Amino acid sequence: MTKEPIQLSDHFTYNRLLRFTGPSITMMLFLSIYSVIDGLMVSNFVGTVSFAALNLIWPYVAIIGSLGFMLGTGGSALVAKIMGEGDIKRARGIFSFLVYSTFAISIIGLLVGLIFVRPMSVFLGAEGEMIEECVTYATILLYLLPTYMFQVFFQSFLVTAEKPKWGMWITISAGVTNAVLDYVFIALFDWGLAGAAWASGIGMIVASMIPLIYFIGVRHKDERPKLYLCKPYIDMKALWKVCSNGVSEFAMNISISIVSMIYMYQLIRWSGENGVSAYGILMYYAFIFTSLFIGYSMGIAPVISYHYGAKNHDELKNLFTKSLRLIICTSVVVVILAQIFAEELAGVFIGYDAKLEELTTHALRVYMLFLLVAGINTFSSALFTALNNGPISCLIALSRTVIFEAGSVMILPLFFGMEGVWWSVVVGETIAACLAITLVISYKNKYHYL
Repeated sequence: MTKEPIQLSDHFTYNRLLRFTGPSITMMLFLSIYSVIDGLMVSNFVGTVSFAALNLIWPYVAIIGSLGFMLGTGGSALVAKIMGEGDIKRARGIFSFLVYSTFAISIIGLLVGLIFVRPMSVFLGAEGEMIEECVTYATILLYLLPTYMFQVFFQSFLVTAEKPKWGMWITISAGVTNAVLDYVFIALFDWGLAGAAWASGIGMIVASMIPLIYFIGVRHKDERPKLYLCKPYIDMKALWKVCSNGVSEFAMNISISIVSMIYMYQLIRWSGENGVSAYGILMYYAFIFTSLFIGYSMGIAPVISYHYGAKNHDELKNLFTKSLRLIICTSVVVVILAQIFAEELAGVFIGYDAKLEELTTHALRVYMLFLLVAGINTFSSALFTALNNGPISCLIALSRTVIFEAGSVMILPLFFGMEGVWWSVVVGETIAACLAITLVISYKNKYHYL
């Protein structure tokens, strides 16, 4: 028996919540796993220098690409709100305008990124061979930046279009493509770090072109979809609203990358390439675990936006309460798993190096404690984005990383050495959670989610 399709306007039980957000969670989970495969292949088939170069320069590419997150999350929140208000024609026009805007912005990002890639590699601490590896990897990905930005842009809008399963299957297809080509280009063709970049880039092409074709062609289907690409409704105020709305996701991605750069700087000082490699492994696993929270928040955000636009306060309260319970339970489970399997997780990457494996195992057990509060921070930021309150969402995202985490990683090592580096994210996320909870309580009467 075919299950009834879930719409944004529905009342959500736990079952419906998990069914609707499940594809987004799965999508982010697979995306994170494929990122791990990239690192795993480079670490085992290319070497420590290339693995360290990949982890050193990736934040630079991610900062530029995060413009796609900003336009996608901010745009889907606005479009879903307009849909909730009943103006479907305007929602389609704004969506189409954002597609063209994303392409234009990606071209600018590509050109700027290429200009500064080598100076940034040097600035981050790369030397000799590592500089060339950084430049090679980043240059390939920057040439394919439009596909990366469209990939993350369409991830949000497929949920708003009530097609979350499409996003999931597209991401899985792109990830399988990436993983297979990783093996072909790195293990068989011996292309080194360039092979990893091309494998990722081709995966991005798959993930961006399929939804683009869908949104172009779906208007001719009999199902009369709510969203498709049509004549753009040029509205610069709406674009500004989208940017201010999605600035928290943009700021979060930038700040995460900046904090990663600060970590790299500290680790090179305290532990050299081994520290950078260990941190790279931590980030891969952190991405896997936090993808559960990111995927859920991405999946639920358009639903919150829709009911906010429809002024359905009872459903907002229902969505908020159930979401908080699910996130807290998940947080406890993933921390327990990380503690139990830390040694095995470290061994997957560097089982060939006993000293590095021991360092990474200890770091994993400490670092992963941040997951106890990471879900609350992620959901709180996404909640305010969905409610079209970009400034508060941005405050949570920026303070979480740029102020609290960056401050911790600069200060704690002065007193506790390398141990301070590993505890920095735990301290930073905990302080950020206190701020997020305070803001959520402060705005409950305005938005009626409590």
